[in-house]
Amino acid sequence: MLPASRELVKIDRTDRRILEELQQDGSLTNQELAEKVGLSPSPCLRRVRALEESGVIVRRATVLDHKKLGLSLTAIILIGMDRHTPERFAAFEEKVAGYPEVQECYLITGQDADYMLKVVVPDMDHYHHFLLNHITRIQGVSGVHSSFVLRRVIDSTALPLGYLS
Repeated sequence: MLPASRELVKIDRTDRRILEELQQDGSLTNQELAEKVGLSPSPCLRRVRALEESGVIVRRATVLDHKKLGLSLTAIILIGMDRHTPERFAAFEEKVAGYPEVQECYLITGQDADYMLKVVVPDMDHYHHFLLNHITRIQGVSGVHSSFVLRRVIDSTALPLGYLS
């Protein structure tokens, strides 16, 4: 049996519509959401609360325009570790979780790397500083390969809910 946090949650067509609307605009009021999905406000609110309590809705966030804030460099970093032990991985993950520049961190397979990070910084000078003074100083990091994003072709946080019944 899967751990409680990984148990699948059954949702129906109305729940899926609620989730699709909230993924597009998490700031919708309950009244607006209810109108969009064809419910009255009370049942809509109950469904949203149930989706939150079940852990399907993890949190709501505001998406910012990184360039308007002067964060114009996005780097994808592939990181190799010297040892593949739970302790080494846990220490690395704890360390990178404390860096606000790191937007995403994945433990991966299929590459000559163990981790893939997505990092956002103002410019190459800041990236250079971040790499040399933070990433390469984490115990166990044995290799770093950086790629830089030229253009965001698809930039979505929405999950593909069409697969759900």
